[in-house]
Amino acid sequence: MNGLDHTHDPALTSWVDSANGHRDFPIQNLPLGVFSAEGAGRRIGVAIGDFILDLTQAADLLDEEWREELALPVLNAWLARGNGDGRLLRHRLSELLSDPRYRDDVEPLLIGQSEATMHLPCLVGDYTDFYVGIHHATNVGKQFRPDQPLLPNYKYVPIGYHGRASSVRASGEPVIRPSGQRKPPEAEVPVFGPSRRLDYELELGVWIGRGNRLGEPVTVGEAGEHVAGYCLLNDWSARDLQAWEYQPLGPFLAKNFLTSISPWVVTAEALKPFRVPAMTRPEGDPQPLDYLRDSDPAPGLGLTVEALLSTAQMREAGQGAHRLSHGSAAAAMYWTVNQIVAHHTANGCNLQPGDLIGTGTLSTDSDTGLGSLLEISRGGKQPIELPTGETRSFLEDGDELILTARAEAEGAVPIGFGECRGLVVG
Repeated sequence: MNGLDHTHDPALTSWVDSANGHRDFPIQNLPLGVFSAEGAGRRIGVAIGDFILDLTQAADLLDEEWREELALPVLNAWLARGNGDGRLLRHRLSELLSDPRYRDDVEPLLIGQSEATMHLPCLVGDYTDFYVGIHHATNVGKQFRPDQPLLPNYKYVPIGYHGRASSVRASGEPVIRPSGQRKPPEAEVPVFGPSRRLDYELELGVWIGRGNRLGEPVTVGEAGEHVAGYCLLNDWSARDLQAWEYQPLGPFLAKNFLTSISPWVVTAEALKPFRVPAMTRPEGDPQPLDYLRDSDPAPGLGLTVEALLSTAQMREAGQGAHRLSHGSAAAAMYWTVNQIVAHHTANGCNLQPGDLIGTGTLSTDSDTGLGSLLEISRGGKQPIELPTGETRSFLEDGDELILTARAEAEGAVPIGFGECRGLVVG
């Protein structure tokens, strides 16, 4: 497969025993993140099995040119170096963690993931959320515009809006139920109070590495070199607040109270064995305009994404989380990541290292692959029943939502993203 090298070899194993066969972090993954442990400050590390290799402490084993950026408490400066240096670091880490000659030097630098606290991997300067899940857009549109679920521009332009960077948090941040204005159907005027229709959105996050200068667009063919990696993203949504406030400028308080992400940056390099063709556009749909035409034969991501729900009652009973949905990311995305980046910069907008882009909710055309409760419960009209006998239309206090993603392909070792969790605390 084009672009693969020895770090993707399915026969490669690590002397870190827990990495071999690990669901998320075998040696073929090697995602980067920021952690703290043992009373020390934030540091950059790489996940390997059940452990984290502290790259600050491993500096003497790495290229001297990298040490300044890898000694910082965020990844922005490292990601700014571009995917070329990212590839070289991956090669070196793969060597250190697979060759037994390095075990005596490296093993003391490993920290158990259970002993560490994970943080945002980057200082998020800007956050943009797109709306490229066509099945989600259609399902939601049917609830509000039965005669025209998709607006005329959807199949011509990747729709997006600027979100709130300051409220992006790493997995595990409590979800405080937001308050705002909502207008009950029976009321003549709006009321202010806590949201009664709190929801999740199953998305992928895209981390920008090398940026572009203001006024200099990134072409669709160049876009991949500006994408450093990926994470899971949950853009928590207050549907009742959103329904009242979104016209004419879009969501505001309904979205900006919290966005949760999984803390590991799964690099674009690690995902090369799992690239797949983009969604096949239905017959009669317009072809992308020239600036969005991509010659990449496999610009899609071969990921299975999943949402799970654990209620307080389920946890008290010792029951595992209930799967709400699972489906293919590539089958959900009408626009690819390359097209998202190209469109974002088409007017000269400058992306910067550490910028975060959300894909929008990833729903498939099957009921088993719906990425929000708004869709699953048909706007609250068809509550779902849980194994405990409880029902849910939207999230209640005490509910915990867990997102996961897994990449699988024939001839490749599967890799995962870790988890993106959030507990609703009221």
